[in-house]
Amino acid sequence: MKELNQINRIKKKLILAKEIDKDLKVFGASSHKYTVGDILNSEEILKFEKNYNISLPEAYKAFLIHIGNGGVSYENSAAGPSYGIFPFGKNLQEFANNPENFLKQDCKIYPKMSDEFWKELTQKIDENEDISDEDYDIELGKMFAGILPIGSQGCTYYIGLILNGQFEGRVVNIDIDGQKPYFVFESNFLDWYERWLDEITEENTIVNDDLFDYTLSGSIFHILQVYRDSNDEETKIECLFGILRKKKIETKILGVLEKEYRSSEGEIQKRLLQVLTKFDYNCAFPYLIAFAEKDLLTVFQYVFWYAKDKSADWLEIIKENVTKINDEETFRFCTYLLKETGVDYSAIIIPFTMHGNEEIRISAFYSLGQLKNQKDYLDTFILGLNDKANRIIHITLQALEGLNDKKLLKHYKAIAERFPVEEDYILVNLNHRLKPFGLNNETIKEINTDNY
Repeated sequence: MKELNQINRIKKKLILAKEIDKDLKVFGASSHKYTVGDILNSEEILKFEKNYNISLPEAYKAFLIHIGNGGVSYENSAAGPSYGIFPFGKNLQEFANNPENFLKQDCKIYPKMSDEFWKELTQKIDENEDISDEDYDIELGKMFAGILPIGSQGCTYYIGLILNGQFEGRVVNIDIDGQKPYFVFESNFLDWYERWLDEITEENTIVNDDLFDYTLSGSIFHILQVYRDSNDEETKIECLFGILRKKKIETKILGVLEKEYRSSEGEIQKRLLQVLTKFDYNCAFPYLIAFAEKDLLTVFQYVFWYAKDKSADWLEIIKENVTKINDEETFRFCTYLLKETGVDYSAIIIPFTMHGNEEIRISAFYSLGQLKNQKDYLDTFILGLNDKANRIIHITLQALEGLNDKKLLKHYKAIAERFPVEEDYILVNLNHRLKPFGLNNETIKEINTDNY
């Protein structure tokens, strides 16, 4: 009864998806057009199973018997994720040329397998450039044993269905060029297929992308249920990424997530804070303040990504924590927020122009150059022109655009003499700065700049 109810839901959702996505914006929809062909009978499926000595997962068979087979898409695929679901019994050679052998073999891959395991499984192909076509096909058959190709994602990416073993019935994303396979979250074909439809039909979901196969999605209630049912940190985090893809969230759902935040820790708490910041900055604000004590970068990122119009709220926090900023990424996002405040942030930035980290100095000079009153910081820019690092000189020359003060000529001349030939686009930028004076990197050497 449960399966029949799901079949009926899927049929209705297919019709609804076609109505909602009239412009065929969902990835692959312009190919399959939400078309599903005629159903199959049990005898046809049984004959196929006998011919290949396999047993197809029940959920997949239910789809073929009750919903349909084939369509109008790539290789006559039916409506489904990516370019759709292959017609039954077709495209069997997508993974290897001997499906009669590899389909019946025990499946070797599994969810969360280690990189080392996958490397060992692909070793004979990866480390043997002279492998024969025959041996290559044999190795592919071993790698993808027990997996039925059921759809294409384009290029070398396919969708497979596990036929045997502990993970029978699971859907897996396959790259025949050798990237490690990625298992989807659902335990069977129908649940996976229905989630695809939920992703299209739910009002608050962003559907104009191709992330379905690699991100948990569907209705917010489905994602929350997966989150609650799982004791696995990785799965919970994937659920939170799925929630981040929503356009909006109901207040009561945010209340649930806020409660989760207060009782969580580590990476899960960090991702919950991201969700709260995106959907309710005011709710997230006190948690962001507290989180800043241990992770400034994360807080700066979340505010910039989701609430940059609130950057002024963080000016005092930045001033209080400025001495704690010692890595380039935190400083970079700090400058992003400062720029959004609209205030003169030079007093905060200038000390970083002498920082020991070159990347931080680059960001500092760039940010200083974004201010309108560049002439007030001429002495600081001169330090940049005399920096030992080529990239600092480069960025300082760019930052000085529009500032045509003759005091700079002495230092421009020193740069021209220091770099007789082009390095790191320094002379190109130097000539841009010299052009308003009617000079270039050669003529500047001929004039006396001591009087400036």
